[in-house]
Amino acid sequence: MNTISTSVKDRLAIITLNRGRANALNREMVTELQQMLINSENDDNIGGVIITGRENFFSAGLDLLELYHYNEEEIKSFWNLFLEFSAKITAFKKPLVAAINGHSPAGGCVIALACDARVMAEGKFIIGLNEVPVGIVVPNSIFHLYSFWLGQGNAYRNLLEGKLFSPEEALAVGLVDEVVKSESIMTAAERKVRKYMAFEANTWQQSKLNLRKDVIAVTSANQSEDLEVMLKQWWSMGTRAILKSLVEGLKAKS
Repeated sequence: MNTISTSVKDRLAIITLNRGRANALNREMVTELQQMLINSENDDNIGGVIITGRENFFSAGLDLLELYHYNEEEIKSFWNLFLEFSAKITAFKKPLVAAINGHSPAGGCVIALACDARVMAEGKFIIGLNEVPVGIVVPNSIFHLYSFWLGQGNAYRNLLEGKLFSPEEALAVGLVDEVVKSESIMTAAERKVRKYMAFEANTWQQSKLNLRKDVIAVTSANQSEDLEVMLKQWWSMGTRAILKSLVEGLKAKS
């Protein structure tokens, strides 16, 4: 695979996001990550999974440099893929822990939200859903995933503000479960996932699916109406202007 790397140690699969400096999500990366999750779920030799990034990025979210230039058919196809991926990772039955080694806004935060636990490195990093300030309408399924951890009131307020949290702020609101030194993040994440893996597998997995029943139903439902609203806004003059400015800024940094 071109955008992720994997290793397996004592029935624990470690998926490392590995696409450039910022691990920005494009079609290839989402496809590969989804396929790896399907493989892991169907492999009896894998009991749990850790997802992590590299250097100072877990994932910077969607690759706006690429997505901005998609035509109408391409962007509709991508959003369908991303929402399908969000449903798949939310319904992943085995223990799944995010080792958030750096920045994790927007799409990176969505990946982390779908996990059973999140361990984040301390430092000047950010995490949260900042789609609204970028001009992207947040689908109902992503709001439900956010509010699953933050509660509806907090999720509502922070989503409409596009709030990005520091690791300590994220810990305080329940967005992450633990903040550790960077050098300890994989040890902490492994400790967390192996605690889950130690339980009788079927009991743990069925309990997870039961507890997530409502959010799984929302993320797995037909989202064509939400997608239509998202796409209408995506092509609006206001959002295109915001995205163009962001893309120009990203090009200047690269």
